[in-house]
Amino acid sequence: MRQATNHYFNFLFLLCLCWGQRSNPDGERSSCDRCDRQLCCNCSYGGFTRIPAVTDRALSLDLSFNNITVVTADDLKGHRQLRALSLHGNRLAVIHPSAFDSLWSLEELDLSDNQLTALSHKWFRKLGVLQQLNLLNNPYRSLGSDPLFQSLVWLRKLRFGGPALEELKRGDLCGVTQLEELTVHANNLKRYESGALGDIWPLGRVTLSLHSPFLTNAAMASAVLQDVTYPETSIVLEDLHLFGNQSVQPLKAAARRRIRYISFRNLSVNDEAIVAFLMVLDKVPLTFALFDNVTMSGTGRWEKASLTNHQSFDEFLIQNVVVLEVFKFVSFLQLGFLLQYPRKVSVINAKAFVMPCDTSSLLKNLQYLDLSDNLLTDLTLEETLCHGHGTLKDLRVLNISGNALKSLSTVSQLVTKLSKLTHLDISRNGYSSMPQGCSWPSTLRFLNISRAKLTTITICLPTTLEVLDLSNNDLSQFTVLLPALRELHLSGNKFLRLPLGQLFPQLQTLIIQSNTLNMFSPSDLQLYKRLQSLQAGQNKFICSCDFVNFLKSGIKGGGDVHLTDREESYICDSPLHLQGKPVGQVQLSIVECYPVIFVSVSCGVALCVAILVCVLLWRLHVFWYLKMMWAWLRAKRNSRRGRRRCRDRAGSEALLSFDAFVSYSERDASWVENFLVPELEGPRDNDEDSVNPRSPRPLTLCLHKRDFLPGHWIVDNIMNAMERSRRTVFVLSENFVQSDWCRYELDFSHFWLFDGNASGDTAILILLEPLSKDNIPKRFCKLRRLMNSTTYLEWPQEEERTGEFWRSLRNALRGEEEAD
Repeated sequence: MRQATNHYFNFLFLLCLCWGQRSNPDGERSSCDRCDRQLCCNCSYGGFTRIPAVTDRALSLDLSFNNITVVTADDLKGHRQLRALSLHGNRLAVIHPSAFDSLWSLEELDLSDNQLTALSHKWFRKLGVLQQLNLLNNPYRSLGSDPLFQSLVWLRKLRFGGPALEELKRGDLCGVTQLEELTVHANNLKRYESGALGDIWPLGRVTLSLHSPFLTNAAMASAVLQDVTYPETSIVLEDLHLFGNQSVQPLKAAARRRIRYISFRNLSVNDEAIVAFLMVLDKVPLTFALFDNVTMSGTGRWEKASLTNHQSFDEFLIQNVVVLEVFKFVSFLQLGFLLQYPRKVSVINAKAFVMPCDTSSLLKNLQYLDLSDNLLTDLTLEETLCHGHGTLKDLRVLNISGNALKSLSTVSQLVTKLSKLTHLDISRNGYSSMPQGCSWPSTLRFLNISRAKLTTITICLPTTLEVLDLSNNDLSQFTVLLPALRELHLSGNKFLRLPLGQLFPQLQTLIIQSNTLNMFSPSDLQLYKRLQSLQAGQNKFICSCDFVNFLKSGIKGGGDVHLTDREESYICDSPLHLQGKPVGQVQLSIVECYPVIFVSVSCGVALCVAILVCVLLWRLHVFWYLKMMWAWLRAKRNSRRGRRRCRDRAGSEALLSFDAFVSYSERDASWVENFLVPELEGPRDNDEDSVNPRSPRPLTLCLHKRDFLPGHWIVDNIMNAMERSRRTVFVLSENFVQSDWCRYELDFSHFWLFDGNASGDTAILILLEPLSKDNIPKRFCKLRRLMNSTTYLEWPQEEERTGEFWRSLRNALRGEEEAD
């Protein structure tokens, strides 16, 4: 009836919630984009009240510690690739029966620490590959009426129970046939059917929190232990209070099953319970016992159990111990019957400041001793190791880390007599210096001096070492030869560069994270002849081109040395524009990586482009235009100065001195001198105008041979001649086109004609011989157009036509006067 009522209220809650979301147009799902490259999305502590929208390619989704109260049928649709889902630590009260149906690939599901009052087998019906399920600390009272885990055939780790769990029935775990780990919290269990946990085999590890049953219902506790205890199964019992003989009686069920591995966590115990425990386990082949977070009351008088047989006892571990009456506690000398057997003893964080030599002598078979996180000093360590008494001869591993030791020289002397010692852990002590010389056992292979205060390394280190851990010190260099070293840990120091590889010819693994390394190169790694694995992340790298390219190849597995830490740990510290960026994502330009080659190629390309441009400009006569423009501007400036001087001298005297400037080739000079000049400048005997008093005056011509001023720049003479002449006569021929000076005169006339100061008919063209306009250079485009638009004179080949030629020429030269 109670379960039906719960289901009814859950249904009403889900219905109201869905209706509220439909009626609320603003109730859209929020999104979470905190996903890394491995598609693991960490959306914990996000304040979400509903499952947020996440990429459907996500492989892992962590939604722990939010305020999610319900999982609807559509919240997780499409996540077929999801392998791990955590809803731990929410306020989850309702899960739709088909909420997980689309999670076909889900392997891990955590629903612990929520408000689930009832569990439904429909949640898991489509989770055929689920391997881990956590249902701890929810307020359900039972696992339900239907087999909850029937479809979870691949389940290997199961955790369920909580403060409200009251009953476990036979068949509750139907379908679960084998487990690697089973955790059951049932401190308030009231009803247990024998066999409820008995069908699981093989069963690797069982953790039971059964506080009340051990105190009030020994029969039920015995039934639980009977169902889960096997010789190969490790039993962990939590939250126990053992006081007196009766509280230990349920352990007889485990003893009858020949238990071998047992652990106690959060244990309160007195002398009587310890004696009873030892007597219950008499002749039981127990090999391992762990006591974690133990509170002991009493004085340690356990001699009543001295006749018990525990010769199979091999490993004993006790940590986080509190002895309420430590000053009344007697010696362990009475426990010789128990201490002579173990090969491994660990007493961790027990506030022990000494283990008397008489007690150490009882550990005849001891090979492993862990006294870490206690109060040992240099003086009490000598008593503990029985220096000079020849005890602990078989000891191979010694861990005295986290104590109050300060002298490295003292430790080395005390362990010298341990002739079989191979592993020594003296980390987390107060060593501030290393002596120049030390004596060590010749068998020592592994040494841990991490988390100390060392600033220098000396030859105190044994040369037999194969593994050395010096991480988290204040070291900046390493100069000691260690020929047998295979693994070196230097993280958390102040190294600016890798140690020299010649010092470690056998080194295979180097871990040098969190230092001040700027970079390392292939040449540095080549000094390590056998190095295979390197971890150098979390340093202050300068991301140069060589380093980035080299590191990228290492991240991708190229080369003999592999970078085995995460790619994200290699971060650029400089240059500034790359600071904080992962090296694997850096893309450097050619300019940054190959400046010399870039400059060389750029110069070569620029030279080729310049040559091509120059050729193109030459073909387009741009240089000619520039040269002519410069010469024109210079000559024009000079001519203006000359005209200004002339005005100053002559006032209003006219500047035009010639009727025409004659431009001709030197090879045509005979024609000019013998025909042109006499005809135009001299009187004509047969001309009618010669006897006419009103006949025009003779023409004046400007010839470069007689009229150019000596000592003046030739260009200035040409420009002055053109400016002082009304017209320019070009005597065109093949010789003219080929003459450099004629081309100069033609060039300047080209500018003069179209300067704006001359009229369009100032140029008179005389063709001494047939000459096509195509023979005129193309750069004289305006002059070529002039030949198309202006009639030019051709020197006649027939003598009878010469008179007409001269009359036309005179008329052309006197055009303005006749108009006047």
